[in-house]
Amino acid sequence: MGLHQELPVYKASYDILLAIFEFTKSFIKDYKYTVGESLKKETIELLTLIYRANSRQNKGDVLQEARERIEVIQLFIRFMKDMKQIN
Repeated sequence: MGLHQELPVYKASYDILLAIFEFTKSFIKDYKYTVGESLKKETIELLTLIYRANSRQNKGDVLQEARERIEVIQLFIRFMKDMKQIN
């Protein structure tokens, strides 16, 4: 197991990914293959960025991209909540 997997931010992001895989199963078809897949992709990319940031000396650019991914993930989750796909 890599050191990045011990980071609280990595663990929390991984837990979010697990939750996303669970709750997207119940999305209606219109959202499952659009927003649901995008949510999964963005969260997987976030985990990748956490790994990259942990393995670099200069983390600034990677952390900025990770912050942007978090904003997109939050937007998708809020949208799905407003569309009554999650509570």
